[in-house]
Amino acid sequence: MKKLFGFLKPYALQVVVIICVLMVQAYCDLSLPAYTSDIVNVGIQQSGIDEKVPEALAGEDLNLILAFVPEEDRAEVADAYEESSDSYDYEGTVMALKEQVKEDDSQLEELSDQMGLPMVMAMAAEESGINMNGAEGMTGEASGQMEDLPDSMVEQAVAAYIQSAYEKIGIDVGDISSRYILSTGGKMLLLAGLGMAASILVGLMASRVGAGLGRSLRERVFRKVVGFSNGEFDKFSTASLITRSTNDIQQIQLLTVMILRMVLYAPIMAIGGIWNVFHTNVDMSWIIALAVVLIFLLVAVLFAVVMPKFRILQNLVDRLNLVSREILTGLSVIRAFGTEKHEEERFDDANKDLTRANLFVNRAMTFMMPTMMLIMNAISVLIVWVGGHSIDEGTMQVGDMMAFIQYTMQIIMAFLMICMISVMLPRAAVSAERVDGVLESHTLINDPEDPEKLPEESKGQVVFDHVSFRYPGAEEDVLEDISFTAEPGQTTAIIGSTGCGKSTLVNLIPRFYDVTEGSIRLDGHDIRSLTQHDLREKLGYVPQKGVLFSGDIASNILFGNPDGTDEEMEEAARIAQATEFIEAKKRQYHSHIAQGGSNVSGGQKQRLSIARAIAKHPAVYIFDDSFSALDYKTDVALRGALKEKTEDSTVIIVAQRISTIMHAEQILVLDDGKIVGKGTHKELLRDCPEYYQIASSQLSEKELEQDMKEVG
Repeated sequence: MKKLFGFLKPYALQVVVIICVLMVQAYCDLSLPAYTSDIVNVGIQQSGIDEKVPEALAGEDLNLILAFVPEEDRAEVADAYEESSDSYDYEGTVMALKEQVKEDDSQLEELSDQMGLPMVMAMAAEESGINMNGAEGMTGEASGQMEDLPDSMVEQAVAAYIQSAYEKIGIDVGDISSRYILSTGGKMLLLAGLGMAASILVGLMASRVGAGLGRSLRERVFRKVVGFSNGEFDKFSTASLITRSTNDIQQIQLLTVMILRMVLYAPIMAIGGIWNVFHTNVDMSWIIALAVVLIFLLVAVLFAVVMPKFRILQNLVDRLNLVSREILTGLSVIRAFGTEKHEEERFDDANKDLTRANLFVNRAMTFMMPTMMLIMNAISVLIVWVGGHSIDEGTMQVGDMMAFIQYTMQIIMAFLMICMISVMLPRAAVSAERVDGVLESHTLINDPEDPEKLPEESKGQVVFDHVSFRYPGAEEDVLEDISFTAEPGQTTAIIGSTGCGKSTLVNLIPRFYDVTEGSIRLDGHDIRSLTQHDLREKLGYVPQKGVLFSGDIASNILFGNPDGTDEEMEEAARIAQATEFIEAKKRQYHSHIAQGGSNVSGGQKQRLSIARAIAKHPAVYIFDDSFSALDYKTDVALRGALKEKTEDSTVIIVAQRISTIMHAEQILVLDDGKIVGKGTHKELLRDCPEYYQIASSQLSEKELEQDMKEVG
């Protein structure tokens, strides 16, 4: 969870704005039950009469009320009214509340306290047919009985009395009720509209933050992965990196939107709902506590059961991606060896494991929803049952019970939203840890804080000075005490048995790995003192396996020199012996190249890779067994054209064929990670048994005898 909120730090301002808008939405939603209660209690039951003292009443009614008012308050109550100048459908005197009293809330509140019980008693006296004289006699006895009445019953009785007082003087109570209901309903519509607008705005902002976070994380992960050395790729599998860049970030993005839209909204609603409940009817607040406890128990059980499955789930996604990628990449080999059935079973096993884990999680969620609904409905029934008794006892009004139900549902729905997110949260938390694992991983290859600068006109001299190397975590060196100098204008070739460390040696020059001991220098500068960009700008690297990118032939040749001209592109293709097959295509240099170069042959792919290095015009050419896919004729023609092009550059060639390197100015013979021979072809035939053994296995007896005669 900490990682998730850490990713949101750059969006702190947007999150604050979203919280503010959520508060507006919560205020609107929490206000609606109170208005519903008012419509039922006041608009319907009290005919729209919400005042606690009558604003106008018959003179005789005021006198009757005054008879029940304590003697010390009578003068103050009488002084609050004056004879009305308005016309009423009533023949007697009408007394109206003075304007200054109407505008003074504190005086109105005091007047309400003074007239409340007397109005109830006056209504009771009228219903019993008691006159003024009788009222004076029953004041003390009735007052004691009335004081025991619940406040809600007194309020309802006061409203009923005011209604009858208004009807007596000819005021249309039905019109008051209609106006109150319409006015309150209009306010509800405005609040609902404002809440809807806030909800839409929050949805838009949350989506923007979520999409921005996803884009930012994908960009950061991609930049980090691009900067990985081969050591990091050994630690994170390609399938896992793809899952982390897609599925894991998608989980984080989805949860971010849900957090901003629902998780932040839920506690605001829950706190607001609980506050309103305590101001509606505290006697039933224990029902809310019961509901919350039940929900938390359910969530705790779900967490205990489901949480361990989420990390397993993401690992199973990794495994499925890995199996799928291996099968699709090696499909031709699978068909050639007839192992389709075995691979289908392997994929089916990975697929079934992922399906079982998903089913377990989904079943847990499906169990949660009906249980939550059961709790909600049971709580609703409990509220109605308890509320019904309260209404029967006169301690609660119908509208209050309706508002209480709505507040309770809002509180439970808030916790329900949190519970729904809580099921997603563990998986997203695992995803956040996996993404953070990539972002926080320590890259073995780093640029120096104060890098040195190479001169613009680099010569390209490469010096290996007592270099040793072992792979991270390995116990033995792969290369041991390697020392040689590759001079500009010369070709340095490296040959040896399979697994002797040839490719590893040339991979140290572009810093795919860093040396364990010793140093590699380019024009006198330790390559670790240069930035990776500056170093690799001087190198033209052709890997052992030709790699092409989706696009066209032109974009692949000019990949390392995007500003290169058509003449440079065509020259590179000509030197790489690629012109013939390029010009045979309908669109020539604009011919489409599929992903990975799957629509060209191995030899064509290799020649385009060589052309890509040539078009860059580097100071140092590195060919890692790059001529193995070429036939002998093409190999000879390519090396001849390349010799002219690279006469001022340093050329380092890793090869398996003697014919490819026999004309090199310097040949290094590797055996078990050590240089066992160094010299020209003829010198090595004479002095190096390992080289002679390789030559005798590849050259004819006649060629070997001729070379040995020249040596002798």
